[in-house]
Amino acid sequence: MVTVNVAVLLAVIVVVRLRRRTHARSRFDEKMTVVLCLTLGVLIAPTAFGQTILDVVSQLVEGLSRSGQ
Repeated sequence: MVTVNVAVLLAVIVVVRLRRRTHARSRFDEKMTVVLCLTLGVLIAPTAFGQTILDVVSQLVEGLSRSGQ
């Protein structure tokens, strides 16, 4: 039996949708891509990978805010 992680499948769908040419997208396509990206973020956020991304982004923002002072 093969199991597919929903987040991985959704990530593949997002990448395929984003690789399409910009002028070939309708407003509905753009809205659907935003919804898929938000859903992917919600699925990834509680995982260890999501927490790692959060830590990296937090450190990056903290470093940028220090350099701006």
